[in-house]
Amino acid sequence: MRRVLVTGLGGAGRTTIAAATALAAAGRGRRALFLSTAPGEILGTPLPAEPVEITGGLWAARIDTAADFRAEFLSLQERGASALDLLGAARLTGEELTELPGSEQFALLRALTTVTAGDWDVVVVDMPPLRETIALLALPEQLRRYLRRLLPPERQAARALRPVLAQLAGVPMPAQWLYETTARWDAELAAVQALIESPDTTLRLVAEPGPAAADALRTARPGLALHGLRVDTLVANRVLPRHSPDLWLAGLASQQEKCLHEWAAEWVPGSSLREIAHAGRDPRGPADLALLGTAAPAAGPEDGVLATGLDRPGSGQATQDAIEDRREDDGILLWTIPLPGAVKDDLGLVRRGDELLLTVGPFRRIVPLPSVLRRCTVSGAALADGNLTVRFTPDPELWPRGR
Repeated sequence: MRRVLVTGLGGAGRTTIAAATALAAAGRGRRALFLSTAPGEILGTPLPAEPVEITGGLWAARIDTAADFRAEFLSLQERGASALDLLGAARLTGEELTELPGSEQFALLRALTTVTAGDWDVVVVDMPPLRETIALLALPEQLRRYLRRLLPPERQAARALRPVLAQLAGVPMPAQWLYETTARWDAELAAVQALIESPDTTLRLVAEPGPAAADALRTARPGLALHGLRVDTLVANRVLPRHSPDLWLAGLASQQEKCLHEWAAEWVPGSSLREIAHAGRDPRGPADLALLGTAAPAAGPEDGVLATGLDRPGSGQATQDAIEDRREDDGILLWTIPLPGAVKDDLGLVRRGDELLLTVGPFRRIVPLPSVLRRCTVSGAALADGNLTVRFTPDPELWPRGR
C-alpha cells in the first residue's frame, strides 16, 4: 500500500492538492482513499465518517476528531474504573466531553493505522501545516521513549515506589492496570511509528511560491531530514502565468519564477518539483480537481523520493552505514548525518549517556547512539555541504586493549 501524507504551508491549498492527488491515483486504475479532518466539501459532497466511494475508484472519509476523543477517553475511564471508584471519582459521560486541544493530532495518528487498514492501493492523507506535521510524525517515537523512561517494562521503579505511593494515597496503587495501559499505548505507538518509517510512506509538500514560502521551506528542510521523513514531491501551487500584460501580475509572476528556480536547485533531483497553474478560483468537486492535473503517487517508493536525513532505528538502512572507522589513521570514528539546508548557528549537539540530542533550528530529536559509538566520547563536530559529521574518540576504559 502506498501512503502519501500531504502537508504544506498554511493557506497554500494542501487539502485541494491532497484530494486532487487521490483523484489522479483513482484515474490511473488504483483503489484510492482520501482522508481529511476538514469539514468542507472539497470533493463536492460532505465527507462521511466511514469511507464511501465518491467516483470510480476514489473513496473518501472524514476523520471525526471529536468522536475519536470521546471514544478514547471513555475507554480509558472504563479501564481505570476500579481506581476511580476507590478515589470516589464521579465518572464522565460522553455528552459531557468536549474535544481538547491536541486531540486532532492523536486522531490523525490513530487513523493512519485503523482507517488505512483496508484493501487500498493508495491512501492520501490531508495533514496539518508543515511544522505541525513534522512534530506530529515525530510524536510516536518521542512518546515511546517517555514511556520507557517513566514506566520501564522491568517495573523496577514500580516495585520500589508502590508501597510509598500507596501509603501517601491511602489506597492500593493500580500498578498492574497502569502497566497494562502503558503496554497497550506502546503497541499502538509502535504500529504508527512503523507506518511512518515504512518506505511506502512519503510526504508531499504544498507551497505557493514566494519569499515567505521560501523561508518557511528553508527552515523546515533540515527538520525533515533530522526526523528521517521522505519527500516525494514539492508542489508549487497557484503559479501565475509568466507573461502577462498587467504589470502588477507580471511582478508577482517574476517573484514566483525566482522562487521556483531556487526550489529546483534545492529539491531536485532528490524529489520532483511539480507546478500547478492558478485556477482563478477555488477548485471544488471532481471536475475542478481533475483540471489541476496533479501528479499521482509514484509507482514505488524508490521513484522520485527524497530519502533525507537520519535513518530511524528499524527503518531499513542501519545508522551504522554512516559510520567511518578511521581509528588506524587518526584514532577516531566519524558519524555523518545528512542535514540538507542546516545552518551552523542553528545547530545544537549534546551527548547524554547513550543518546545524542540534536537540535536544528526549531526541531529537536534524541537519537540512540549506535552500539560501537557508545564506547566513545564526542571529540568534535563539523557541518559542511549539508552533512553534520560528529567525531568520536574511543574510550580506553571501554575498548579492548591492543585494538
